[in-house]
Amino acid sequence: MSLQHYGLPLVVTDSGGKDSAVCRELVRRSGVPFELMHNLTTADAPQTVYYVREQFQKAEQAGISCSINKPYYKGQRITMWSLIPMKMIPPTRTVRYCCEILKESGGTGRFILTGVRWAESRKRRNSRGIYENFVPNGKARAVILNNDNDDTRRLFEACFSRSKHVCNPIIDWSDQDVWEYIRSEKIPMNPLYEMGFYRVGCIGCPMAGKQRYREFQIFPTYERAYRHAFAKMLDLRKKAGRQCDSRIWGNVDAFFRWWMEDPGIPGQYELSFHEDTNEIYYDYL
Repeated sequence: MSLQHYGLPLVVTDSGGKDSAVCRELVRRSGVPFELMHNLTTADAPQTVYYVREQFQKAEQAGISCSINKPYYKGQRITMWSLIPMKMIPPTRTVRYCCEILKESGGTGRFILTGVRWAESRKRRNSRGIYENFVPNGKARAVILNNDNDDTRRLFEACFSRSKHVCNPIIDWSDQDVWEYIRSEKIPMNPLYEMGFYRVGCIGCPMAGKQRYREFQIFPTYERAYRHAFAKMLDLRKKAGRQCDSRIWGNVDAFFRWWMEDPGIPGQYELSFHEDTNEIYYDYL
């Protein structure tokens, strides 16, 4: 379908996690022409970065094209740590702008394959956040609010905002299915799993819940990076006159404690649409 629709090979997105590893192996065995793509979030653990680099080197030796997407926002290179001050709000379970900008920007104009699974949603049905997707339809603008791995995800999807089609081949696999396939096919895995991690996403991701305490214990540099980004964010909010509850927003330590406890958004927030960038902006009231 990728060759027929786009005239280009299928793009397999590889985050460095177990689901991506399974998809990579399934496509390799299928004989379908494909490429590998990794979105550099800038907040992945070093083990994930090294693992992806190693797998891509092996793939390139086998003649498979590999690419790493470096994140851009408003025409400039960014990191998680520079994005937070720019947004002037922290990433939370319900405000996940970081996913769209750092993880989901690649694959425009291509047919891509992901490791999205329903089983991930059943475990976190009441806790997964939403991501925003702007869809121009020619007459009106609409905002789609979707769960990253919710039960409405399908085997084949279309992303109109970025002119790409998405295939989720292991959408109905359970965790047991994934691990049984990994063991049976002896697929090399991210070493973070051997360290006891059940997820290998961005360090400090709010979706990890209380696991973040362990993540920051193992990777203290990332905690310092978040604190530094929050300090810049609070300073910019103060200069812009966006003051909130001083018990939370008064200083970096208080804010970081609130963010780690993940109690939800303090009070209400508003959404506004930016005509020039076609983006949805949040702000706390």
